[in-house]
Amino acid sequence: MAKSSKRAGKAKGRTTTSPNIVIVAQDGRLAYEAILFAATLRHSDPDFKGRLLVAEPQPGDLWLEDPRLKPQIRETLEMLGAEIVPFECKQFGRHYPYGNKIEALLALPEGEPFLFFDTDTVITGKLSEIPIPYDRPSASMKREDTWPTIELYGPGYTQIWKSLYDKFGLDFEASLDLSQPDEYWQRYMYFNAGWFFGPCPREFGKRFKDYAVAIHHDGPEEIVCQTLYPWLDQIALPLVISSFGGGRPGPELDGLDGDVTCHWRILPLAYARESDKVIETIEAATAPNKIKKILKEYDPMKRMIFQGRGQKVRALFDQDNLPHKEQAIRNTIKREGFWMR
Repeated sequence: MAKSSKRAGKAKGRTTTSPNIVIVAQDGRLAYEAILFAATLRHSDPDFKGRLLVAEPQPGDLWLEDPRLKPQIRETLEMLGAEIVPFECKQFGRHYPYGNKIEALLALPEGEPFLFFDTDTVITGKLSEIPIPYDRPSASMKREDTWPTIELYGPGYTQIWKSLYDKFGLDFEASLDLSQPDEYWQRYMYFNAGWFFGPCPREFGKRFKDYAVAIHHDGPEEIVCQTLYPWLDQIALPLVISSFGGGRPGPELDGLDGDVTCHWRILPLAYARESDKVIETIEAATAPNKIKKILKEYDPMKRMIFQGRGQKVRALFDQDNLPHKEQAIRNTIKREGFWMR
């Protein structure tokens, strides 16, 4: 692949307010998270004109049990306007669930802009009003310094990331944030894969899959001592985005991970630290009886949302003065007997 001549700075380009929103759901926790996602989308942005596609893995060798959604889950999602799109897992499956988002892209409508979200996300504002530049892909910057791990006598950030860009013929220098110091992790383009977007899911998904498999099976020498799991999707993602001429999100996307979407991750943590708007949206969107009845099948949602445990967790913390470390929040919730996931 020829080197990209485009800078991997802030994404700009053609926009649309009617993309295909994509989430991946299967039997179990993700099914109920998908309903919460769909309910908050319809609650917060009832005028959204795009399609909500729920990618559903199909039974196969990479699954021990049938991963398909139960009938009542499908019915509820369809009531909320979602379309179920089946896909086959040929590479990841249960062995690496984060990789299923990659293979799901290969089953989506070709050539149609897509915006992927993890299911543990809620929509709290007008998603349709965000001008997303689909021909310059980008992804969530709500990330931490999780990869790579720098060893005392091993290669540094520059050597490690440059080796990956070189492997795929990409412009490493264009990916750097030169406002950050050399060998500081934020200088290097690294995303959370909780949301990302692009112009064509099949092209994006094929390259995403090819890069992830190549990193796993034939990575450069500089990453031999690095742990690839569970970070493989987040290692490959900036490379894929660079290859399509994308980069870090610009200020027009501040509503994602801002006042329009929230990647809440675990319900007790959401109640402990997210904004009043997020909690109010969750509780209002799930109040209709048809939605409440289904979500009560999932014990964490039943107890946190509908039986008041979430509000008890919230009362333990000052949301304007939270502990700096997530572990301290977790420990407080566990000590009070309110932890669940």
